[in-house]
Amino acid sequence: MIENLINEIELAMLPSMSNEQLSQLRKVLQFTFRNICVTVKETKAAENNNDKLLESFLSAKKVEGCSTGSMSYYRSTIDNCLTKLKKGVQHITTDDLRAYLNDYQNSSGASKVTVDNIRRILSSFFSWLEEENHIVKSPVRRIHKVKVGKTIKETYSDESLELMRDHCDNPRDLALIDLLSSTGMRVGELVKLNRDDIDFQNRECIVTGKGDKQRKVYFDARTKIHLQKYLVSRTDSNEALFVSLLSPYDRLQISGIEIRLRQIGLELNIPKVHPHKFRRTLATMAIDKGMPIEQVQHLLGHQSMDTTLQYAMVNQNNVKLSHQKFLG
Repeated sequence: MIENLINEIELAMLPSMSNEQLSQLRKVLQFTFRNICVTVKETKAAENNNDKLLESFLSAKKVEGCSTGSMSYYRSTIDNCLTKLKKGVQHITTDDLRAYLNDYQNSSGASKVTVDNIRRILSSFFSWLEEENHIVKSPVRRIHKVKVGKTIKETYSDESLELMRDHCDNPRDLALIDLLSSTGMRVGELVKLNRDDIDFQNRECIVTGKGDKQRKVYFDARTKIHLQKYLVSRTDSNEALFVSLLSPYDRLQISGIEIRLRQIGLELNIPKVHPHKFRRTLATMAIDKGMPIEQVQHLLGHQSMDTTLQYAMVNQNNVKLSHQKFLG
């Protein structure tokens, strides 16, 4: 608790002192309080202050263009942590957060990826508190990225894609598979598309991705033909690009697409058929064929190139051929 008290004093003196002076003040306080025991009584005011700071942080993220889904995830993640720790943000230490992450993983059985996502969100929150002078220093600074073992994520083979196309018994499913595989768009972007969004002449459309950011995606000639055939076959007046097969022909939702693709996979004995796998397949194929990584990043709508590299799986056969060519 001494450390918390020193932090509060530093925070109060922050506007009036330089970094060098603050450093000297810390040394003096640490020496002065070396034999003193302090206990802090948390009050309802501390909880209310946490709530206000969380709302301010979320408002800042909203201004930055954070999506509604991300905002909800930020809120629940941070609120769960603050509720569990039962401390004002000024009193939360690195050890508190390490213990929280460890307890969370042990009690929930969460993966390392999930725990690192929580760490990343808490880091964003406490870094914002530091920048806004609500705390002296973020307690997450000394909590490093959780090391996650690399796993080779599967992509669709050319044969699997053709089998799925041949298995489609209606023009909608065929157009759906073609559009996902040729554009690499997110399934959440696909369900938002309307008929008028499709530019058949230039074989492109504008999708709205994460954070309401728009970008162009492109499709091939086969997708154009199958998409046109599907639209001609429809008898409804819904503006949505993809709708249910039966009346009242509502806009197709993410869950509906996932269920239908999973069903096709089960019928063909193709494992793990999922809309996101089309996206990973496109990224891998593009890089494998020599498309510059910056262009793949733009095509997929990734803010960070690191994300693009995570999506793309190096073709092991090409590694073998390159080894034979350059080293064999």
